[in-house]
Amino acid sequence: MNYDLIVIGSGPGGYVAAIRASQLGLKTAIVERESLGGICLNWGCIPTKALLKSAQVFEYINHAADYGIQINGAGEVDFESVIKRSRGVADGMSKGVQFLMKKNKIDVLTGTGKLKSKGVVTVTGADGAKEYTAKHIILATGGRSRELPNLKQDGKKVIGYRQAMVLPKKPASLIVVGSGAIGIEFAYFYNSIGTKVTVVEYLDNIVPLEDEEVSKQLGRILKKQGINIMTGSNVESVDTSGEGCKVTVKTASGTEILEAEIVLSAVGISTNIEDIGLEENGVKTDKGKVLVDDFYRTNVEGVYAIGDIVKGQALAHVASAEGIICVEKIAGLKPEPLDYNNIPGCTYCSPEIASVGYTEKAAKEAGYEIKVGKFPFSASGKASAAGAKDGFVKVIFDAKYGEFLGAHMLGFNVTEMIAEVVTARKLETTGHDIIKSVHPHPTMSEAVMEAAAEAYGECIHL
Repeated sequence: MNYDLIVIGSGPGGYVAAIRASQLGLKTAIVERESLGGICLNWGCIPTKALLKSAQVFEYINHAADYGIQINGAGEVDFESVIKRSRGVADGMSKGVQFLMKKNKIDVLTGTGKLKSKGVVTVTGADGAKEYTAKHIILATGGRSRELPNLKQDGKKVIGYRQAMVLPKKPASLIVVGSGAIGIEFAYFYNSIGTKVTVVEYLDNIVPLEDEEVSKQLGRILKKQGINIMTGSNVESVDTSGEGCKVTVKTASGTEILEAEIVLSAVGISTNIEDIGLEENGVKTDKGKVLVDDFYRTNVEGVYAIGDIVKGQALAHVASAEGIICVEKIAGLKPEPLDYNNIPGCTYCSPEIASVGYTEKAAKEAGYEIKVGKFPFSASGKASAAGAKDGFVKVIFDAKYGEFLGAHMLGFNVTEMIAEVVTARKLETTGHDIIKSVHPHPTMSEAVMEAAAEAYGECIHL
């Protein structure tokens, strides 16, 4: 069968690219070996947020008295039901993608896709291998949990994020190795439902990609919640020969032996670029990434790559944006290259983290003279009313021209607030534009305006 476009992989990069291609009149097929929606919908973004919501509801119940509500008896977590709800949410989203494929007349080819030769894709499924042809082929094969040599995953005692979402029972204790978004979200979830949690981070701060002030305050909050955090520490080995795990951790003060029922490896992802035909067809790669130009063209004509397997942040919304840009270029439109310095990042622990653009340190290193404004949620009426006073909004502007260089937020629902800054930066909005844009009261989003005003010495509520 001949197509204009075949997409290998149906994650948020692949399925979005396929839909946009169909909208632009391209005859399109998509190849998927597991479930439509890829890791994000089935084993990543969506089901983890369902788990985190259950943890948040449990916290509300346990703190109901803070809101003047008395509940007879203590709340209790039905772990099996929590997991079941999460899987149900994921299944519903995957079925939604199935509907979108039918609606947009996209053929779904079930099996493992591989680039065979110029314009030819082999799909190996239950009925054997079949060949399909297309003028354009997009590789969107995503990533998987990264394994370290000294932290091999057995899927039972040493696990990755997939197993962490479907454990048969709540572990009594858990060691999380790595404190990026995945590690911190699972640490928060399991701690909230009663698991004893330790986070081990190699670098000096947790969530090390975030602004240092965010990292340090979140660390203090998580410790107060009962999570043991070990920074500047390295896991040297894990002994799983006994009932649980004995983890040897090297710290600045020496070596410690930690014990836990389960160890979760959350040290990043590895790209799925093996056995998809790259070497056989001369597609260039470097350090586990497929090399592409600004419109995701590889060095081989008619072959493209998007998502986790190329440069840039390994985030669902990045993959989606890349897929749309790639397809629009194929269709003859004139899309702009993606601005990777205006990509929002979110971590859904409680309080949440949201950030975009330069950190204060990075802005100074880039040579900017800066103005920094910070507004704590302890001064926010809405945050006080919501019982969510932890955290702050921090904004960074270029002192000379007022350019909005970055924003870093820690607090309740800040992942819903960061898009304002992304849009403002896209439109080249200045600090004074933000100050003079009337924000509704009382809202958490007022903190963005207040932080901007604080940067220019005009803040009213501090």
